[in-house]
Amino acid sequence: MLEYIFAVLEWCKVVIFLGGKDKRVLFKEGEIWWCSIGMNVGVEVYGKGRKFERPVLILKKFDNNFFFGVPITSQIKRGDWYASVRFADKMVTAVLSQARTFDARRLNERMGELPDNHFREIKQAFFHLIETPENDEPADMAGIEESIRP
Repeated sequence: MLEYIFAVLEWCKVVIFLGGKDKRVLFKEGEIWWCSIGMNVGVEVYGKGRKFERPVLILKKFDNNFFFGVPITSQIKRGDWYASVRFADKMVTAVLSQARTFDARRLNERMGELPDNHFREIKQAFFHLIETPENDEPADMAGIEESIRP
């Protein structure tokens, strides 16, 4: 438990540093960056090393300060929650289930950019993951009048 507390304190130092960053980086969709993801809870992907970093693919840029990203791992994983592509002469896996929004101040160093076809593959896999078939409605909606459903 003491080791965890020390790790949280180290992450707090990184948060203070990130919050004080004035200079913004230029980034775009399809790029992979070292990103200070930080300490998270339970099965959430966490960063490693002194800056609590992990590679993140920029899936959608909302503005110069904010984006939707997908953590990347060098471990090859299979299943609907993952999409593997070649990047920098090796296979990497996008952890689709861990996609979330990030402030651009978390971006530390650009690793490179995915080729358009690989970027499209990951986007399609993500859309497939979140797509809900029309006849697959949640159980709590069963029996509710059609007129009052959202």
